[in-house]
This record gives sequence, structure tokens and C-alpha cells, in this order.
Amino acid sequence: MRLHRLGVTAFGPFGGSQTVDFDELSGAGLFLLHGPTGAGKTSVLDAVCYALYGAVPGARQSGQGMTLRSDHAAAETRTEVRLELTIAERRLEITRQPPWERPKKKGRPGTTVDKAQSWLREYDARAGTWKDLSRSHQEIGEEITQLLGMSREQFCQVVLLPQGDFARFLRADAEARGRLLGRLFDTHRFAEVEKRLAERRRATETQVRDGDTELLADAHRMQQAAGDAMRLPDAAPGEPGLADAVMGAAAVARSTAREQLTIAHSRLAAAESAQAAAERALADARELARLQQRFTQARDRAALMEERSDGYRQAQVRMERARKAEAVAPALELREAADAEHGRAGIAQSRARALLPDTFADAGAAGLAAAARRAAEELGGLESARRGEQRLAELVAERAGLDRQERADEDVLQEAEAWLAGWETIRAGLQSRIDSAQEAATRAEQLGAQREPARKRLNAARMRDQLAGDTDTIADRVRLAQQDALAAKAHWLDVKEQRLSGIAAELAAQLEDGHPCAVCGATDHPAPARKDAGHVDREAEERALAAYQQADERHIEQERRLGTVREALAAATAEAGDTPTEQLAAASEELERLYAQAHRDASDLHPAREELRRQEAEHEQRTAARQQAEVRAASRVGHRERLDQERALLEEELTQARGPADSVAARAAQLERQAALLTDAADAARAAEDTAQRLKDADARLADAAFRAGFETPQAAAEALLDDAAHRDLQRRLDAWQSEEAAVRAVLAEAETAAAAQQPPADLASAERSAALADRRVRDAASARDAAARRCADLDRLSTRAAGSVRRLAPLREEYDRVARLASLAAGTSADNERKMRLESYVLAARLEQVAAAATVRLLRMSSGRYTLVHSDDRAGRGRSGLGLHVVDAWTGRERDTATLSGGETFFASLALALGLADVVTDEAGGVRLDTLFIDEGFGSLDDQTLDEVLDVLDSLRERDRSVGIVSHVADLRRRIHAQLEVVKGRAGSALRQRGAG
Repeated sequence: MRLHRLGVTAFGPFGGSQTVDFDELSGAGLFLLHGPTGAGKTSVLDAVCYALYGAVPGARQSGQGMTLRSDHAAAETRTEVRLELTIAERRLEITRQPPWERPKKKGRPGTTVDKAQSWLREYDARAGTWKDLSRSHQEIGEEITQLLGMSREQFCQVVLLPQGDFARFLRADAEARGRLLGRLFDTHRFAEVEKRLAERRRATETQVRDGDTELLADAHRMQQAAGDAMRLPDAAPGEPGLADAVMGAAAVARSTAREQLTIAHSRLAAAESAQAAAERALADARELARLQQRFTQARDRAALMEERSDGYRQAQVRMERARKAEAVAPALELREAADAEHGRAGIAQSRARALLPDTFADAGAAGLAAAARRAAEELGGLESARRGEQRLAELVAERAGLDRQERADEDVLQEAEAWLAGWETIRAGLQSRIDSAQEAATRAEQLGAQREPARKRLNAARMRDQLAGDTDTIADRVRLAQQDALAAKAHWLDVKEQRLSGIAAELAAQLEDGHPCAVCGATDHPAPARKDAGHVDREAEERALAAYQQADERHIEQERRLGTVREALAAATAEAGDTPTEQLAAASEELERLYAQAHRDASDLHPAREELRRQEAEHEQRTAARQQAEVRAASRVGHRERLDQERALLEEELTQARGPADSVAARAAQLERQAALLTDAADAARAAEDTAQRLKDADARLADAAFRAGFETPQAAAEALLDDAAHRDLQRRLDAWQSEEAAVRAVLAEAETAAAAQQPPADLASAERSAALADRRVRDAASARDAAARRCADLDRLSTRAAGSVRRLAPLREEYDRVARLASLAAGTSADNERKMRLESYVLAARLEQVAAAATVRLLRMSSGRYTLVHSDDRAGRGRSGLGLHVVDAWTGRERDTATLSGGETFFASLALALGLADVVTDEAGGVRLDTLFIDEGFGSLDDQTLDEVLDVLDSLRERDRSVGIVSHVADLRRRIHAQLEVVKGRAGSALRQRGAG
């Protein structure tokens, strides 16, 4: 990388535009950047860094670039940095403009914020022109980082060599060195490996503990199941040997439970044997009691039957008479049926004669039949007249239907004429509705396209108003944070100055008799400095520095927030313009109202079209209905005349046929009823005569049957006869008597029952008590046996479950042991890691060893071959080893800590370290050639001889075609180095003066 030209405008202390020609300065290989304190020497380096990465080094980066603007610049001048350089044989030009808070245009009050802008161009040597590559911040940053092969932090350490940082690096402890080297060499991935291993160890440890907790829970369950037969181990979850202890205790508990189960089986068998004997004794007692009771009951039943024997004999006589009467029953039933039939026939005859005129009161069956035949013959002659009468009714109905059709057609014609008269008005109105709705739809579409831009502009205006207030609030916070940071910085500088004033006492406190002084090297310390009452130690200085850094970080955060709010305000203002929010809201509301009205009007388009189609269809229907009604009216005239002629002829014929009746149908109905009544009366008279003869025959047969059955009269036979229910009841009583008598005799004849009756009464209660006691003992023994079996089953189940848990935990325990060993080894806490060195520290130690070797090459020249930097992995006190840095003094042959170097020695040692680090980082970045370097301060601590040696080393860098810029205000350097860039400080801002090697 080689710098060619740098241009700055309104940047840092430079109020106007300044230009640096690095090609001219680099011609001599070594140039000086000098100027009074606060003039802006470091700002030139900041501009280079900002052009490349869009940010300045370290703590000076704040406020999203808003604080980079010069306070001396005119309000209308925009801050800009332009850098022309060559990287990897490509000549590039980078232009960056940070966010700019400028006055509003057109004389409006207030300010607005323009966004940051960036440009990247490449010079085309063939065409001799610049070609635009990108205007994206992100794309430019990625392109530059890829070409350089290093981040901003690495660039600031490698190209802009900050000597103060490396002097602190020499004196720092291992942790501070680790942080710097970690940023430069990006070894965070190794720290991430340590973190991942630690997390994996914690995760597996948690899983092992959870598994042991589950195993102990099963052990507690087994203890509950086993009672006092199991003792739990004292080991806690995660401790070794827990699984073996639990499984051993479970085996003892299972063995004890099986012994108890065997004892319970034996007790149950004995109880069941005693229960069987008690059950047999109880069964014998119950059988004896049953037989004795059976004999007693049979004897009582025999006595009772003897008392009721008379009733049994009477029932037998009654059953014998009933059997004889059954032979007379058919004749009785026949006589009753004939009598009932004769009665019904007489009633039917009386009813039929009551309906006839008195002229037929004495007529017999033959006379009534003859009168019925005469009426039927007269009825047959009226059939033709009846059909004529039906046709006349049809003609009247048809004539009435024609009249109804005529009235309906007249109504249709009137309604159609009235509706068709207004058709043109209806059609014109509907067409007007359709045209209006179409216009509204077009208007709604136009207004709808305006709604979203109006809403966005209104929202942007509201955001603009809100952000304007937020900008003022955050600006006040920025001022307060800046005041706090300045006060904290002043306090820190005061404390640092106080500590430097008393540093002799602090160094004297570390002196020991017989040991060399770190400053002068003497072993005698006759008058060491003493600490005064207000002495400030290192901790107080670090606390003040931490307070300043925290205050500065808060200031940076507030400036970042202010920049973010101002960018958002600029974006909102660009979108909303300067129109007041109330005016935009009113316009948006009016637009919404007009859109809603147009949308409502347009919604009537479809209903209006549908209504027009419906009215047109109805117009066609009504026109057709009017034509059809006119055709039907013309055809009804001839039909009506034919119906009237036929009606007149029929009425004349029917007048003759119906006689005195109102109609032919009425006359026919009279004749039909008279013929039917006469026929019914004749049939009823003949039936009465027939039933009387059958009743007489039935009386003769009944008298003969009763005499043959042995009854004096038919009445006596009827009284002896039993119905089915009485017969069944009597037979049941006789059968029951016989069954009871046979059963009693059978019981009394049983030998076993008779023998039981001779024995003493059975003691059933005593036998039942003995059986109940034996049953209770069996239940108790069975319960004990079941409990023992459940205990064995529970222990077997829980033991199997615990064994499964132990098998599942075995691989996890092995993994935990392996991960724990790796995590401890990587973290430096393992006994196998003798130097207690973390993995990241191990990698950084290798890098530091490379840096020390590269730095030693230049340090030997700067110190005239006296000093050599070496890496040390010894432990410092009780801490961890790996990042120690010692210096070997060739004059004494002893190795000592770099913190013991004097001020001048510390400078050229840190310079050598910085150059060595630059070489290592450059090689790490892929060998990108760095042709321009800057070294910041520290030369004032060197004597003339050492300064010459350091300058010779720097001048030797030209052998690699490098140019080195020294940033210093040491006056002697202006005499030694001819190529200079001077920063001149003034009230209107700083300016740059460039002088070449000539």
C-alpha cells in the first residue's frame, strides 16, 4: 500500500481545504510530520484512517462522524476527506463525507442533516480516466478490507505505529498483552473453543448429575418398597461409585424380599388347610340342621292335610259332575247361538219396516220384494237425463271460466298499458345512474392512487416533528456528556501527573537490599524516596482512567444516538418537505373523504346495471303478455255463442225428466233410496222366519242330550258345567293335594332324614364362628403374601429401571470425563498443563515469539547490539504463563523484564516491537506490501547517539522501498529530516505546509 495524495476539507482542526502530496514527501524515504501541541498532527493520520475505513482510530471515533467536522469551518462548507493510494497494483481514490448538519435552504430557520456519502474510483491507465466503482459504504469497506487484508484495528497498529501503546505493551501484564494480540491476530476462535469446551463440560456434568438424581430417586423408591431392608448410600449426585452402591443395596433388598415372600407362602398354605377343615365341619352341621328341619316340616304338613281331607272329597265330586256336563255343552252352545241369532233378526226386521211408509206395514217378504223391483225399473229410465244434467253443469262452469278469463285479460291489458307508458322514463333514469356510477369509479381510482403517497408524507411529517424535538433533547445530553468526559479526563490527567511526580517513591518501595535498582542498576540504596501523605498510586490512576473512559464512552454513545436521530430527521424531512403537519393532515383527511364518497357512489354501478337488465326483461314480458291477452279475447267470442245454444237445448230436456223434484239427480236419489229400503225390509223378513225355525230345532236337541247325560233338566246340566277358569282352578287344587300328599310321604320315608331326626339338634352357630375365624386368617395370610409379592415385583421393576439408567449413563460418564479433561487442559487448570497456559494464550505465545524475533533484528541495531527481545512462558507470580516478554542485556548477560528499561530504552524497544509486529501482521494478512508507515512520538526521550541509530534503522526501511513518516514535535528532528509536513495552528483553524527533500 502506498499513499499518493490526501485532501481534507473542514476536517478536525482544518477549517478550510488542505492537501498533502505523499509522493513528494516519500521521495526522501523519511519525512517528518511536526507542529505544536494541539495543531492537528494526529488529525492527518485520522484522515487517512477515516478515508480507508470510514472511522478514526480508537476513542476518537464517536457520534457517527458528526464530531469530525471542524469547528472553524464555514456553515455552508461540507466536511470531506479524499485519499488517493495504490493497493495491490491498483490506483484508487476514496472520497468520504460524514453526516453534515447544515442550515436549511431558502432562508428557512433551523438546520437539517444530510446523510454520509462515500465514493470509490479506480484509475484506468489505458484510458487515462477515473472509473466509478461504488457509492455504498458497506461495499467500499469490504473492498478496502479485502485488498489490505487487515481490519481497522490492525491497520492502526501496523501502519500508524502508536508508540505509547507499545510502551504500555512492554510494561503490561499477560492479560493486557493477550487482549492486544487477540485483536491483531484474531485468535478469538481459540477462545471460543475454550468457551465451547467449558459449556460442553457443564452440559455433560448437568446431564450426569440429572442421571444420578434420577438413579437416587429410584433408590428412594426401592427403599420405600423394601422398608427397613435397604439402606441408601451416602454419595451425592455426580460422585463416583454412586451407581455401584445403589445397585449393591438393591441386590440385598431383593434377596431379603424373596425370603419374606417364601415365609408368607408357607403361612398362607397352613391357613388354607385349617380353613378347609373348618369349612367341612360347617358343611356337616348345615346338612344335619337341614335334614332335621326337613323332617319337622314334613310331619307338620301331614297333620295339616288330615284336617283338610273333607274339602278334597267335595272337590272330587264337583269335578265328576262337571265331566258329565261337558257332554251336554255342545247342545247348550247351539241353542244359545240360535236364540241370539233369532233376536238379532227380529231387531233388524223392526228397524227396516220402521223406515217404510205405512202402506207397507202388513206386507210380507214377497210383497216388499215386488215393490223394490218396480222402483229399480223406474230408476233405470232416468240415466240419460242424469248425463244431460251433468253436461249442463259443465257448460255453466265453462261459461263462468270464460267470464273470469275475460276479466283477467282486461286487468293484464290495463296493467301492461300503464307500465309501458312509463318505460322510457324508467330506462332513462337507470342509464343516468349507470353513467354517474362509472364517473365515480374513475374518480375513486384516481383518488386511490393519491392516498398512499399522502399517507407516507403525513407519517414522515409527524416523524419529522417528533425527531426535531428528540434532536434538541439528545443534543443537550451530548453537551452534558461531553462536559462530564472533559471533567473526567482533566481529573485523570491531574491524578496521572501527581503519580508521575511521586513515581520515585513508588519505585523506591520495590527496592530490596542486594538487588539492582530498575532505574540505575545500583545494588546500594542509601536514600530511597519516601511517599508523602497525598501520594497517588497506580490503582488510583487506573480508577481515574476507568472513570474517564466510561464518561467518554457515554459521550460517544450520546453522539452516536444524536447522529442516528439527525439522519432519521434528514430522511423524514426529505420525504415530507417543509409543509406543516396540520396542513398535510387536513389534505389527507379531505382526500380520504373524497375517496370514500367516490367509492360509495361507484358502488351503485353494479346494482344499477342489474336493475336495468331486470326492467328490460320485464318490458319484454309485459309486451308479450299484452299481445297474448288480445289474442285470447278474440278467440272467446265464438266459443261463448256455441256454449249458450247447447245450454238452451239441455234445459228443455231436463225440465220434462225431473218432474216435481228440483233436479234429475234429486229424483234419481229418491228412487234409489226407496228401492234400497224395500230390498232391506224384504231380506230382514225372510231372515226372521229362518231363525225362528232354527231355534225350535235347537230346543229339541238340548232336551235329548241332558236326559242321556243323567240330568233331569237342561237347566241342571247347565248349572253343573264349569267354565275354563273354574275347571283349571279346581283341577289345580286336586293336583296340588295329590302332589303334597306324595311329597310328605316321600320325606317321612327317607332313611337319612329319619336318622337325622333321632340325633341331637345341630350347633350351627359354633361351626360358623370357627369357619369365619379360619377365613379371616386366610385373608390375612394372603394379604401378607400379596404384599411380599408386590414388594418383590416393585424391587425387580425398579432394579431393572436403575440398571437401565446405569447402562445409559455409562457412555455419558465417559464423555464427561473426556470433555472435562479437554476443557481443563484448554483452560490451563489441568494438572497435565504444567504451565497453566490457556489455549488462546498458547496460540498468542507463538505469535508473540514471532514478533519478538522480528523486533530483535531492529532492536540490535538500535541498541548497538546490546538488547535482544525474547518470549518467556514462565508463570508470573500466582498467575498463568505464556505471554511474558523479557529483554536480554548482552553487557550483563542477564535476562530481565521489559518493564525495567529506561525511558529511552523503552522507546526504541517499543519502536522495534512495533516494526516487528507490522512485519508479522503483514505476513499474516497475506503479504500485502505496506510502502507507507507512520511513527507517532517518543523520540524526545533519546540521546543523540541513540537517535542516530534509530534514524538509521528507520532509514534502512527505504531499502524495501518504504517511506516512513515520523510524527513528532522534537526540534532536533527538523534539522535531521529535510522532507517535512508542518501543521500550523491559528485562530481560523490549522493549515498544512509541505517541504520536500530539497
